[in-house]
Amino acid sequence: MFRNTLLTLVVLITGGAAAQAAQLSSDARTAIPHDVQQLVVIDYRAMQNSSTAMELRDRVMPPDLKQFDEALKRSGLNENHDVDELAFALFRPSEANDEVVTLGIAQGQFDMADILANFKKKGIKPSVIRTNKVYPMGKTGMVLCFVDPSTMVFGGNDAVKAALDARDGNTQSLLTNSAIMDAMRSVESEALWSILDQKGTQTMMKQVLGEAGSVADFESVRKRLLVSYYTMDFQHGVKFDLTIATGDAFAAATVSSLLNAAVLYRKVSGSESEKAALAGTDISSSSGKLAIHFAASDTDFNSLLKSQLFQSMVR
Repeated sequence: MFRNTLLTLVVLITGGAAAQAAQLSSDARTAIPHDVQQLVVIDYRAMQNSSTAMELRDRVMPPDLKQFDEALKRSGLNENHDVDELAFALFRPSEANDEVVTLGIAQGQFDMADILANFKKKGIKPSVIRTNKVYPMGKTGMVLCFVDPSTMVFGGNDAVKAALDARDGNTQSLLTNSAIMDAMRSVESEALWSILDQKGTQTMMKQVLGEAGSVADFESVRKRLLVSYYTMDFQHGVKFDLTIATGDAFAAATVSSLLNAAVLYRKVSGSESEKAALAGTDISSSSGKLAIHFAASDTDFNSLLKSQLFQSMVR
């Protein structure tokens, strides 16, 4: 479940190049609960500029994220004009629960009077959480709430309630999560970016390494994987840059060695399209950080989409 959601959120940020940064407003940040496992922020206006990105999205988007897409369309918003930035936050409702729920955050210039008039015309009535009006999103089972005229949160009832609890100061918000906030400074100037917390980073690396992730070397450094963040760019081919903060040079070097071994194995045993794609992967470590850079032409990446390697990743 985590793998599919992670890959799909990667897909949702692969929307072509944009000139401006995709930044979260202060109101958006306060509406995100503290215990975030993954945060993805995209320039929504640029999503449909890349045919490669759209093909990737169509291949891996699972039903749960398709519901988000459909719910947004049914909300009374014109998503191609009203929404400027779109974010998804996967967060844990409680520290004792490993399950995550997904919250959507949309930022843009919303014509509140027109949207509310449309709701009224359709007979859509809100429920109220303190002073917040929460509206159902068609028959999707999701709800939405405008926390201000330019910021909307949407998702399941529990996700939106948790967002409003954080927004109203009843629970801690993203602003008190120092690890995520510190990582955000490294990527928020980009148009397409994502951050994973310690647990999300460890899970991601375990999945990426596959069998290599079960060896003693990885277990010795697993807990030192602190946070990770990445950006993607589809302007000229496909570019992906991932940084993993480990806190010490030994851990970064160890994981770098494991990843290089995994890539080397795929270069030897993979298909021609996999070999061509992995030829554009560079892995290095410095000052306690592991850096992964991937670049491929549209043609090579499209071939990778059809490969056995890619299909095994999105099961």
